[in-house]
Amino acid sequence: MNGNTTLRHENTSLLSVSEVTAPIEVTSAFYDEQLKSTLDRLGLPEGLLQRVAGVNSRRNWAEDSGGFVEGGVAAGKKALAAAGIEAGQIGLMINASVTRANLEPSVAVSIHDGIGLPSSAMNFDIANACLGFVNAMAVAGNMIESGAIEYALVVASEDASKVQRATLKRLQREGITRAEYLNEFASLTLGSGASAAVLGRADKHPEGHRILGSVTRAATWNHELCVGDHDGMFTDTAGLLSNGMQLVTSAWEEAHENGWDWTDMDRYIMHQVSDVHVNAITKAAKIPLERVPKTYPVLGNVGPASLPITLAREVDSLTAGDRVLAMGVGSGLNTSMTEIVW
Repeated sequence: MNGNTTLRHENTSLLSVSEVTAPIEVTSAFYDEQLKSTLDRLGLPEGLLQRVAGVNSRRNWAEDSGGFVEGGVAAGKKALAAAGIEAGQIGLMINASVTRANLEPSVAVSIHDGIGLPSSAMNFDIANACLGFVNAMAVAGNMIESGAIEYALVVASEDASKVQRATLKRLQREGITRAEYLNEFASLTLGSGASAAVLGRADKHPEGHRILGSVTRAATWNHELCVGDHDGMFTDTAGLLSNGMQLVTSAWEEAHENGWDWTDMDRYIMHQVSDVHVNAITKAAKIPLERVPKTYPVLGNVGPASLPITLAREVDSLTAGDRVLAMGVGSGLNTSMTEIVW
């Protein structure tokens, strides 16, 4: 079945977006050192992560810290301070992280408690691979528009260290094949970090950044192309790229047929994956590459936190009236595009 789902917001604004950078840098050169014997045995060159993916480093939380939960709490508090909103004013808090230590309770409860949100603030997780944050913004926007809440806080905090360690151990084992190595290559692009955003009513916050709406599209018959857990991420890279680009192109074209005009945005904030991914999307949608900021070269793929982290790093360079398109593809496959007027 073809077709986009379209949401249009009349009274929702982005009031702030924050980033908390994980403190420990892990370079791709370090991975090359750890995998040298495997690379030599398989006849693979060093520097694949840098040359193919464009990922030179990523970040991790300190082992003696509170990790991703502490990072999510810090990002949430930072976003509240930037928006000038008190914790007691929040009516909804959504955690959009992929990372979780347990199946239950939700990650949201730990972050809700850590920030000191009121008992009246609803809280839950939305998990949809790398699209979780933009999906959470859409849900929060609809609840603001309905009058159910005044303010929402969306948080995503990721910890890729377990996946990194498990992947390195597997790639170092005797007998690994070239195909098996390349199937897990994407796991080493993952990084850790946290981001948060505060949403509120546009009529109460003329200084805010209007969220005009979004389109989403599903191609869920591709749900086995990228499967991950704490032990690793197993990816059909070629299939994921091909089918992902087909999905994005279909959604983009139909969105334009239905009144969205995204051909000349001031900034395109994409989910951060790799050079291959960015180059394919910009070529397919005829997007000027210079308007696509990149954080994956130094942060890697921070899952659903990647997009808001990248937006947070662009805040100081955006001016009133700038048009921003937040766009991404999540494993599954799903895609979403959200327009924000700065």
